[in-house]
Amino acid sequence: MLLAVPELLSAEQVRQARALLDRATWVDGKATAGHQSAQVKNNEQIPEGSAEARALGDLIVAAIERNPLFISAALPARVFPPLFNRYGVGMTFGAHVDNAIRTVTGTATRIRTDVSCTLFLAEPGEYDGGELVIEDTYGTQSVKLPAGHAVVYPSTSLHRVEPVTRGARVASFFWMQSMIRDDGRRAMLFDLDMAIQRIRADLPPGHPGPVQLTATYHNLLRQWAEV
Repeated sequence: MLLAVPELLSAEQVRQARALLDRATWVDGKATAGHQSAQVKNNEQIPEGSAEARALGDLIVAAIERNPLFISAALPARVFPPLFNRYGVGMTFGAHVDNAIRTVTGTATRIRTDVSCTLFLAEPGEYDGGELVIEDTYGTQSVKLPAGHAVVYPSTSLHRVEPVTRGARVASFFWMQSMIRDDGRRAMLFDLDMAIQRIRADLPPGHPGPVQLTATYHNLLRQWAEV
Protein backbone atom coordinates (compact mmCIF):
# COMPACT_ATOMS: atom_id res chain seq x y z
CA MET A 1 0.00 0.00 0.00
CA LEU A 2 1.29 3.44 -0.97
CA LEU A 3 -0.14 6.37 0.97
CA ALA A 4 0.60 10.10 1.10
CA VAL A 5 0.41 11.55 4.61
CA PRO A 6 -0.22 15.32 4.46
CA GLU A 7 1.37 17.73 6.92
CA LEU A 8 3.28 15.23 9.02
CA LEU A 9 5.36 18.28 9.94
CA SER A 10 3.91 21.77 10.19
CA ALA A 11 5.32 24.66 8.16
CA GLU A 12 7.11 25.94 11.30
CA GLN A 13 8.62 22.52 11.98
CA VAL A 14 9.85 22.37 8.38
CA ARG A 15 11.51 25.76 8.83
CA GLN A 16 13.21 24.51 12.01
CA ALA A 17 14.37 21.37 10.21
CA ARG A 18 15.78 23.28 7.26
CA ALA A 19 17.65 25.68 9.54
CA LEU A 20 19.32 22.75 11.30
CA LEU A 21 20.11 20.99 8.03
CA ASP A 22 21.64 24.17 6.60
CA ARG A 23 24.15 24.10 9.49
CA ALA A 24 24.85 20.37 9.24
CA THR A 25 27.87 18.65 7.72
CA TRP A 26 26.99 16.66 4.61
CA VAL A 27 28.85 13.49 3.54
CA ASP A 28 28.66 10.97 0.71
CA GLY A 29 25.34 9.11 0.89
CA LYS A 30 26.96 5.79 0.03
CA ALA A 31 27.85 5.48 3.72
CA THR A 32 24.44 3.95 4.48
CA ALA A 33 23.95 2.00 1.25
CA GLY A 34 24.19 -1.75 0.82
CA HIS A 35 26.53 -3.26 -1.76
CA GLN A 36 23.99 -3.21 -4.58
CA SER A 37 22.48 0.18 -3.73
CA ALA A 38 25.90 1.82 -3.48
CA GLN A 39 26.42 1.20 -7.19
CA VAL A 40 23.44 3.42 -8.13
CA LYS A 41 23.41 5.94 -5.27
CA ASN A 42 24.65 9.51 -5.76
CA ASN A 43 23.53 11.91 -3.04
CA GLU A 44 24.59 13.50 0.25
CA GLN A 45 23.54 12.72 3.82
CA ILE A 46 24.20 14.09 7.27
CA PRO A 47 26.04 11.54 9.43
CA GLU A 48 23.99 9.12 11.49
CA GLY A 49 24.16 10.04 15.16
CA SER A 50 25.04 13.69 14.55
CA ALA A 51 23.43 16.27 16.82
CA GLU A 52 21.28 17.52 13.93
CA ALA A 53 20.14 14.01 12.99
CA ARG A 54 19.19 13.19 16.59
CA ALA A 55 17.28 16.42 17.14
CA LEU A 56 15.36 16.20 13.87
CA GLY A 57 14.80 12.48 14.29
CA ASP A 58 13.16 13.05 17.66
CA LEU A 59 10.95 15.74 16.09
CA ILE A 60 9.81 13.38 13.33
CA VAL A 61 9.17 10.38 15.59
CA ALA A 62 7.08 12.57 17.90
CA ALA A 63 5.10 13.79 14.87
CA ILE A 64 4.46 10.18 13.80
CA GLU A 65 3.11 9.31 17.23
CA ARG A 66 0.61 12.19 16.98
CA ASN A 67 -0.59 11.34 13.47
CA PRO A 68 -3.49 8.85 13.40
CA LEU A 69 -3.35 8.39 9.61
CA PHE A 70 0.34 7.49 9.69
CA ILE A 71 -0.14 5.06 12.59
CA SER A 72 -3.12 3.41 10.92
CA ALA A 73 -1.21 2.90 7.67
CA ALA A 74 2.13 1.70 9.04
CA LEU A 75 1.20 0.20 12.44
CA PRO A 76 4.82 0.70 13.53
CA ALA A 77 6.38 -1.52 16.19
CA ARG A 78 9.86 0.01 15.77
CA VAL A 79 11.03 3.10 13.91
CA PHE A 80 14.58 3.35 12.56
CA PRO A 81 16.08 6.73 13.56
CA PRO A 82 15.31 9.06 10.64
CA LEU A 83 18.11 9.87 8.20
CA PHE A 84 18.44 12.94 5.98
CA ASN A 85 19.58 13.30 2.38
CA ARG A 86 20.15 15.99 -0.21
CA TYR A 87 20.25 15.71 -4.00
CA GLY A 88 21.96 18.55 -5.84
CA VAL A 89 22.05 19.03 -9.59
CA GLY A 90 22.96 15.81 -11.36
CA MET A 91 22.43 13.63 -8.29
CA THR A 92 20.16 10.59 -8.43
CA PHE A 93 19.49 7.18 -6.88
CA GLY A 94 18.89 4.37 -9.33
CA ALA A 95 16.38 1.55 -8.98
CA HIS A 96 16.86 -0.48 -5.80
CA VAL A 97 15.08 -2.28 -2.98
CA ASP A 98 15.85 -1.28 0.61
CA ASN A 99 17.88 -3.64 2.79
CA ALA A 100 15.65 -6.13 4.60
CA ILE A 101 17.37 -5.64 7.98
CA ARG A 102 18.88 -2.41 9.32
CA THR A 103 21.06 -2.18 12.42
CA VAL A 104 20.81 1.04 14.42
CA THR A 105 24.33 2.48 14.44
CA GLY A 106 26.15 2.05 17.73
CA THR A 107 23.65 -0.48 19.08
CA ALA A 108 22.74 -4.14 18.72
CA THR A 109 19.18 -3.20 17.71
CA ARG A 110 18.04 -4.66 14.41
CA ILE A 111 14.91 -3.57 12.58
CA ARG A 112 13.15 -5.48 9.83
CA THR A 113 12.21 -2.99 7.15
CA ASP A 114 8.54 -3.57 6.39
CA VAL A 115 7.51 0.02 5.59
CA SER A 116 9.61 2.78 4.02
CA CYS A 117 8.93 6.49 4.42
CA THR A 118 10.16 9.61 2.64
CA LEU A 119 9.37 12.94 4.30
CA PHE A 120 9.85 15.85 1.89
CA LEU A 121 11.61 18.90 3.37
CA ALA A 122 11.94 21.04 0.22
CA GLU A 123 9.02 22.54 -1.67
CA PRO A 124 8.43 21.15 -5.19
CA GLY A 125 9.16 24.57 -6.70
CA GLU A 126 12.66 24.62 -5.17
CA TYR A 127 13.96 21.94 -7.52
CA ASP A 128 13.31 20.21 -10.83
CA GLY A 129 13.43 16.44 -11.13
CA GLY A 130 13.98 14.46 -7.94
CA GLU A 131 10.69 12.56 -8.11
CA LEU A 132 10.48 9.42 -5.99
CA VAL A 133 9.34 6.71 -8.40
CA ILE A 134 7.86 3.60 -6.77
CA GLU A 135 6.81 0.40 -8.51
CA ASP A 136 3.95 -1.05 -6.49
CA THR A 137 1.06 -3.45 -6.97
CA TYR A 138 -0.89 -0.91 -9.03
CA GLY A 139 1.93 0.12 -11.34
CA THR A 140 4.54 2.86 -11.25
CA GLN A 141 3.84 5.88 -9.03
CA SER A 142 5.77 9.17 -9.23
CA VAL A 143 5.77 11.11 -5.96
CA LYS A 144 6.83 14.71 -5.32
CA LEU A 145 5.06 16.24 -2.33
CA PRO A 146 5.03 19.60 -0.54
CA ALA A 147 7.47 20.14 2.31
CA GLY A 148 6.23 18.49 5.50
CA HIS A 149 4.25 15.83 3.63
CA ALA A 150 5.33 12.18 3.68
CA VAL A 151 4.76 9.04 1.66
CA VAL A 152 4.77 5.52 3.11
CA TYR A 153 5.11 2.41 0.97
CA PRO A 154 6.19 -1.24 1.29
CA SER A 155 9.94 -1.65 1.66
CA THR A 156 9.73 -4.54 -0.81
CA SER A 157 8.98 -2.03 -3.59
CA LEU A 158 11.52 -1.29 -6.29
CA HIS A 159 12.04 2.48 -6.25
CA ARG A 160 14.36 5.25 -7.44
CA VAL A 161 14.95 9.00 -7.25
CA GLU A 162 15.03 10.76 -10.59
CA PRO A 163 18.01 13.05 -11.36
CA VAL A 164 17.75 16.60 -10.03
CA THR A 165 18.22 19.17 -12.79
CA ARG A 166 17.77 22.40 -10.76
CA GLY A 167 18.03 23.33 -7.10
CA ALA A 168 18.27 20.76 -4.32
CA ARG A 169 15.91 18.06 -3.08
CA VAL A 170 16.07 17.71 0.72
CA ALA A 171 14.25 14.95 2.58
CA SER A 172 14.20 12.60 5.52
CA PHE A 173 13.95 8.87 4.97
CA PHE A 174 13.52 5.98 7.38
CA TRP A 175 12.01 2.55 7.84
CA MET A 176 9.64 0.85 10.21
CA GLN A 177 9.17 -2.67 11.45
CA SER A 178 5.42 -2.99 11.45
CA MET A 179 3.32 -4.97 13.88
CA ILE A 180 1.82 -6.45 10.70
CA ARG A 181 4.59 -7.87 8.50
CA ASP A 182 2.38 -8.57 5.46
CA ASP A 183 1.51 -5.54 3.32
CA GLY A 184 -1.81 -7.03 2.18
CA ARG A 185 -2.95 -7.47 5.77
CA ARG A 186 -1.78 -3.96 6.68
CA ALA A 187 -3.79 -2.56 3.76
CA MET A 188 -6.87 -4.53 4.83
CA LEU A 189 -6.65 -3.23 8.40
CA PHE A 190 -6.12 0.32 7.13
CA ASP A 191 -9.21 0.13 4.89
CA LEU A 192 -11.25 -1.28 7.77
CA ASP A 193 -10.07 1.46 10.13
CA MET A 194 -10.96 4.19 7.62
CA ALA A 195 -14.40 2.62 7.06
CA ILE A 196 -15.05 2.48 10.80
CA GLN A 197 -14.24 6.18 11.14
CA ARG A 198 -16.58 7.12 8.29
CA ILE A 199 -19.41 4.97 9.60
CA ARG A 200 -18.96 6.31 13.14
CA ALA A 201 -19.32 9.86 11.81
CA ASP A 202 -22.49 9.00 9.88
CA LEU A 203 -24.37 6.96 12.49
CA PRO A 204 -25.99 8.19 15.70
CA PRO A 205 -24.10 7.72 19.00
CA GLY A 206 -24.59 4.29 20.51
CA HIS A 207 -25.24 2.52 17.19
CA PRO A 208 -23.92 -1.07 17.44
CA GLY A 209 -22.39 -1.12 13.93
CA PRO A 210 -19.14 0.72 14.72
CA VAL A 211 -18.72 -1.32 17.91
CA GLN A 212 -18.97 -4.61 16.03
CA LEU A 213 -16.59 -3.47 13.28
CA THR A 214 -14.10 -2.15 15.84
CA ALA A 215 -14.19 -5.52 17.59
CA THR A 216 -13.43 -7.22 14.26
CA TYR A 217 -10.52 -4.82 13.64
CA HIS A 218 -8.93 -5.54 17.00
CA ASN A 219 -9.49 -9.27 16.75
CA LEU A 220 -7.73 -9.32 13.37
CA LEU A 221 -4.93 -7.19 14.80
CA ARG A 222 -4.66 -9.57 17.76
CA GLN A 223 -4.45 -12.56 15.42
CA TRP A 224 -1.86 -11.07 13.02
CA ALA A 225 0.29 -8.74 15.11
CA GLU A 226 3.90 -9.38 16.06
CA VAL A 227 5.00 -7.26 19.02
